[in-house]
Amino acid sequence: MKKLIFSYLAIIFIGINSFAQEISPYIKVSESTESIDHISEKIINVLKSSSFEILGIYTPSNKKSLKVIAFTNKDLKNTVIKIKDRGALAAIFKIGLVTQNGKTTISYTNPDYILRAYLNTNYNNFKPVFTKFSSELKTCLSIIGNEFKPFGGTVKASKLGKYHYKIMMPYFTDPITLNEFTSFEEGLKIINSNLSSKNNNTTQVYKLIYSKEKVAVFGIGLKNPEDGEAYFLPKIGEAHAAALPYEIILQGKKATMLHGKYRIALHWPELTMGTFMKIMSTPGDIEDTLESICKEKSIY
Repeated sequence: MKKLIFSYLAIIFIGINSFAQEISPYIKVSESTESIDHISEKIINVLKSSSFEILGIYTPSNKKSLKVIAFTNKDLKNTVIKIKDRGALAAIFKIGLVTQNGKTTISYTNPDYILRAYLNTNYNNFKPVFTKFSSELKTCLSIIGNEFKPFGGTVKASKLGKYHYKIMMPYFTDPITLNEFTSFEEGLKIINSNLSSKNNNTTQVYKLIYSKEKVAVFGIGLKNPEDGEAYFLPKIGEAHAAALPYEIILQGKKATMLHGKYRIALHWPELTMGTFMKIMSTPGDIEDTLESICKEKSIY
């Protein structure tokens, strides 16, 4: 009987501990004195050899000291697409490389943090898949380093599914509609065309298309020096470079983006209101830029 009671108490304790767990948005792998390009090449090869798919590589703010590698794997991308409310956004993870004072810090977006935030209650429905993804990623990157130290602030696990920065601020469930098209195919054509034109201060970092489900996710680098990454990233913290690029998601006929006041806060949860005010125009600037990518350009 005593053993049974202790077993129940242990289960309750574990449940409470998990519920109260504080989770960080990033995991630091290691630091290196090797060049950022050499480290990037090594990481890409390691990911590929472990059956991860490289989606895109780019340099935020056009700074040689920053680099991001976007990737996914088959199990993850085939699972998150089952979640209808923009689940495909959770298919893409990023490794950030940040060089400062001769050392490059290697980090990645924490799957446990991002998946809980983007998938809410659906996280538990597919938890074995997500746990496996996280474990395989850690094993893969153990070849690069062995710190695996969380950083970037914390949010309680129980609050991530309904995260928002402050009262009256947007949630994941408050996306911004960028455009509605006559069909998925038309939306894909217009977005592809605008990104190919390269005249709107953006660059396509990656594109992930689910043709059968009529869903596409675009990772967009924001290159305008006046209101893009070069403007806001130094103000809120380049150490979180793995938060980029920003996304457009096309589902059926509708293209949306996560609200800047949600997405930036989620990836920089330790931001003070004072710092947030320094980039007060940024959420609107990002919306204007991504909206322009979703609009058919006049031929006149």
